[in-house]
Amino acid sequence: MPRKIRELIGDLRRAGFVSRPGKGDHTYWTHPEVPTAQVSLDGKPGADAKRYQEQQVRQVIAQVERRLAERREQERQQP
Repeated sequence: MPRKIRELIGDLRRAGFVSRPGKGDHTYWTHPEVPTAQVSLDGKPGADAKRYQEQQVRQVIAQVERRLAERREQERQQP
């Protein structure tokens, strides 16, 4: 059973993403610390998410987690 758009939005918010509205049902999500990590979602919050949307959200969250982990590692290594 597909997840709902609202569940994907919750995942993005928990990962630290912020949204800006788009045209119609579109919202654009970016991470303040990793501005290259972005994803757009279309659909109302109660609508079923499409498979590609779920995949994009998983990928962008993983990208942010990797980048933040790399930064923490670099900061730890600096004297």
